[in-house]
Amino acid sequence: MAAYSAADVKNLRERTGAGMMDCKKALEETNGDLEAAVDALRAKGLAAAQKKSSRTAAEGLVGVAVRGTRGVAVEVNSETDFVAKNDQFQDFVRKVTEKGLEISSDDIEDLKNAAYPDGGTIAEKLTNNVATIGENQQLRRMKSVSVDKGLVVPYMHNALGANLGKIGVLVALESEAPADVLEALGKQIAMHIAAAFPLSLDADGLDPAMLERERAIAAEKAAESGKPAEVQAKMVEGAVNKFAKENALLSQIFVMDNKTPVAQVVEKAGKEAGAAIVLKDYVRFQLGEGIEKEESDFAAEVAAAAAGA
Repeated sequence: MAAYSAADVKNLRERTGAGMMDCKKALEETNGDLEAAVDALRAKGLAAAQKKSSRTAAEGLVGVAVRGTRGVAVEVNSETDFVAKNDQFQDFVRKVTEKGLEISSDDIEDLKNAAYPDGGTIAEKLTNNVATIGENQQLRRMKSVSVDKGLVVPYMHNALGANLGKIGVLVALESEAPADVLEALGKQIAMHIAAAFPLSLDADGLDPAMLERERAIAAEKAAESGKPAEVQAKMVEGAVNKFAKENALLSQIFVMDNKTPVAQVVEKAGKEAGAAIVLKDYVRFQLGEGIEKEESDFAAEVAAAAAGA
């Protein structure tokens, strides 16, 4: 019996853009290990560099809230998209996100134990929501950003309500520039972040394990070239540096003009405003990011139900 399913082949094709037979072969060679199959296809030049998937893997809402120099993003999951459109659920997410502005840490447990505006704790209100709405829900994560002076600019891509949606972004700009200048710049950078999937603010913030994975893939590609060892070493370093440049926010090419690094966009805005602007931090929450939604074979379920009838 194969160590992988048709759903695994479909998932691998969507993640890599490789052909069906190449995906099946890669899964066979890796005994169904999806991540290893991705690396194998990339090492053979059959897949593009992977970015975070834009497909959501869970339902619910992301909320963002800002109070002057501090902003917070919160993700609350539900089982179905139907609940995300429920007024009671939206009100809960909005109030919980606002409460997040008062929490001094990004620990979701601290948020759960905080007082809910209508009484009790947030955790208790969530339990009540599960009982009244009739569907499992959970507080998944929270992250805040702040500046000493300047502005935190919120952005919600395809908002489903005020500061509620599926991709929430916060941009923290440290500066003495006028608020309207920072607001306009922050909105543009936030839209870039929503579209470009940066993995960190700068290259130093990238996950070392992720860089080592890229290095291993590049080394395998270089070895297959048959070129001298010193040339292979340069090929590997070039590939890793390219990956870092494309995935760190400050070195990414700004999507608004497709030619200028984000760092230069910020620097130019500061010069025009007559006050230095520093892109200090950012948050990008996409609903369901990193959660694998269970796949089901509806036809098989119907057949099994009919057989048991």
